[in-house]
Amino acid sequence: MNKSILMPVDILAMDLSDKAIAWADHMLNKEEGVLHLLHVFPKLQASPMRGFASDIKKYEEYMTNDAQEKMLALARKFKTPLERIRFEVRHGNIRDEVNDAAAAHNAEMIIIGSRKPGIATHLLGSAAANILRYAKVPVMVVR
Repeated sequence: MNKSILMPVDILAMDLSDKAIAWADHMLNKEEGVLHLLHVFPKLQASPMRGFASDIKKYEEYMTNDAQEKMLALARKFKTPLERIRFEVRHGNIRDEVNDAAAAHNAEMIIIGSRKPGIATHLLGSAAANILRYAKVPVMVVR
């Protein structure tokens, strides 16, 4: 069993994470494993918003707090005790932030929920496919 699992979540599509909960509970070491929930917001470009820098900061703080509340609600669905679930919100490129978080937390595995592929994901690519392609640790994609 794994001592550290990273589970990226999309707070705008929580149903994807719901599917992965049972797998994360099953794959995590029951006695000492830690589950890291991560949500990544795209980084806002400051250059076109020069006059609104303080508003961007307030917006990012609001969205970070909202994401943490939603991840806490999600964490309550796990069998894993809350004291062994960590929450993190980052801003940037999803693929890069997931890989950086996996390295920072010494994650042995990434578990991510995904939709069944359709024409949109084949043309545009999906976050799960991008993470899977560049991950340095095993990735379990749950549909």
